[in-house]
Amino acid sequence: MPDIDILYRDEDLVAVNKPSGLAVHRGWSDDDEFAMTLVRDQLGQWVYPVHRLDRGASGVLLFGLSSQAARALCGHFERHEVHKRYVALVRGAPPEEQLIDHPLRPDNSDVAQAAQTRVRRLSQHGRYAWIEALPQSGRLHQIRRHLKHVSCPIIGDVRYGKGEHNRLFREHYDLHRLALHAAQLRVRAPNGTELDIAAPLPPDLSHTLTRLEADSRSAAPPNA
Repeated sequence: MPDIDILYRDEDLVAVNKPSGLAVHRGWSDDDEFAMTLVRDQLGQWVYPVHRLDRGASGVLLFGLSSQAARALCGHFERHEVHKRYVALVRGAPPEEQLIDHPLRPDNSDVAQAAQTRVRRLSQHGRYAWIEALPQSGRLHQIRRHLKHVSCPIIGDVRYGKGEHNRLFREHYDLHRLALHAAQLRVRAPNGTELDIAAPLPPDLSHTLTRLEADSRSAAPPNA
């Protein structure tokens, strides 16, 4: 695998643009390659995971460069002091803006936990929409589960999505991934600097969006 794009680096942390299909570390997948080990080898030093980013998602991913820095950054995530902005392609026509307030149950518990996600529709293309999601909490698969809850599943989501729509985008738009991208992350670094880190949209998503926009202007996009 080629080197992962580094978005920011200082003495305490590194932010990379994780590609889709790459798990963060071994505990989350049986794959042979992981973002943590690839970034470690690329930098020539140990790195420490700070937060989750789904294997199928792409975008901003932070690692601490020391255990102390990682603990400080983890504290920001645990206290919900980090601004996270995602973009996604979904099936359906969500309202212009909405707050999804729907508790989610962890896999290892029967007790649902409070979870909120703010969603804004950025554009509508026939039966599909390009949206912005701002999670207000950090539950596992929160954005994916919340969008399924409001009947707007993410394209390419094999767990929470719809197979016929995923298949349409594979066949017609050559999109073979989860259409979810961590576009922006704002956090205070251990040295006190307020960081605002952005990850550009990867070509597979940008090309799909461009083609979908063109299909919407010329005729209705393919239906599933």
